[in-house]
Amino acid sequence: MGWNWQHKNWPNFTYDKSDLIALEYKFSQNQGKVFGALKHIREDSREDLLVDILSNEALKTSEIEGEFLNRGSVQSSIKRNLGLSVEQRKVTPAEFGISEMMVDLYKNYKDELSHNQLFDWHKMICNGRRDLQEIGSYRSHNETMQIVSGSIDKQTIHFEAPLSVNLVKEMEQFIAWFNSVHSEKNELDLMPLVKAGIAHLYFESIHPFEDGNGRIGRAIAEKSIALSTNQPTLISLSHIIEANKKSYYKSLETHNRTLEITDWLVYFGQTILDAQEDTLKRIDFIIEKAKFFNRFSLQLNKRQLSIVLRLFEEGHLGFKGGLSANNYQKIAKTSAATATRDLSDLVEKQVLLKKGMLKGTRYELNLKLK
Repeated sequence: MGWNWQHKNWPNFTYDKSDLIALEYKFSQNQGKVFGALKHIREDSREDLLVDILSNEALKTSEIEGEFLNRGSVQSSIKRNLGLSVEQRKVTPAEFGISEMMVDLYKNYKDELSHNQLFDWHKMICNGRRDLQEIGSYRSHNETMQIVSGSIDKQTIHFEAPLSVNLVKEMEQFIAWFNSVHSEKNELDLMPLVKAGIAHLYFESIHPFEDGNGRIGRAIAEKSIALSTNQPTLISLSHIIEANKKSYYKSLETHNRTLEITDWLVYFGQTILDAQEDTLKRIDFIIEKAKFFNRFSLQLNKRQLSIVLRLFEEGHLGFKGGLSANNYQKIAKTSAATATRDLSDLVEKQVLLKKGMLKGTRYELNLKLK
C-alpha cells in the first residue's frame, strides 16, 4: 500500500459526515461562548489574553518540534509585533521569528492563502537558521524527503513525501482547494472542523519545505478556523497537541497511507474543541484576575504583591508543583520566617488557599474559576 498522495484519487479525501455532526455542533456552541465571554473583558485585559494565547501557541508549536524557547522573551516579542509597549529585552532570532508568524496569522487571517504567505512564514520561523539550504521556498533537492526514526542501520520510515519536482503542482492544487472551500461560494459545503482537519493533513502530506512543515501546518489549521468563523481563532491548538503529542504523531502516521480520514477528523476536531475549552478557562482566569486585584491589591505588601503577580504569570493552570514556603522565600528574596508570616497572612485574608501539611504544604490563588 502506497502513501496517500500516491493513490489514484488523491487528494479526494473521504469521511463519514455523521461521525462529525456532534463535534461540529459543539464547536459552534463553544464559539458563541468565547465571543460572549470576551464582551465581559476590559480592553487592557483583552490585550493580556491575546498576548497569553499567542505566546503560548508560539512556545508550544515550537516545543512539539523539540525547540524550547524562553516564555518572557516570546511574550516580549509578541507585544512588540502587536505594537504594544514593551520593555527592552534580548530576543533570539527563533523567538522573534515564531512570534512574528503568530501575530501575522492573527492580523492577516482574512488574506487568501498564497505561496508568498507560506514563504514569508517559512522565513519567519527559520529566522537565524544556517543549516538549511532553502529558506522561503519549497524544497528543490533531489533527495527523497522522509520522516524516519531509529539508528542508521535500523531505521523506520514513518512517511515519505512527494518528490520535489512535483511540489509546485501539488501546492498550486492545495492552495486552490484551501481558498475555494473558505470562499463565500464553498461548493463542497465543508464544515469548519472538517476544513481545518483536511487542511492540516493535506499540507502535512505534501511536506513542501525542508523544515518547519509542522509549525506552518498547524498555522494553516488555525487560519482555516479563523476564516470559517470570520474571527481570529484565539485558541492555542498546539498547547493541546503538545500535551499528548504521541497521539498526534500516531494519528498523522495512521492516515498517511489512506484517503479515508474519518478517525483523523474526529481526533483533530476534538483537539480543536479542547483548545476552545482551554480558551474559555483563560478568559475566566482573566475575569477573576481583575476581580481579585479590585478586592485585594491594597491589602498586600510589596513581597506579597510580587508573589501574587508571579502566580498570575503561570496562568489558569497554576504554579507548577504548587507554591511552597521555600518557593516564596526564593521569589520574594526574604527569610524563612518572613515567608511563613506572609503566607499565613495571605491565607487569613483568603488571598491564598492552603493545601497539604508539613513539607507537603502548598498554596494557590483563591480564584472562583468554573
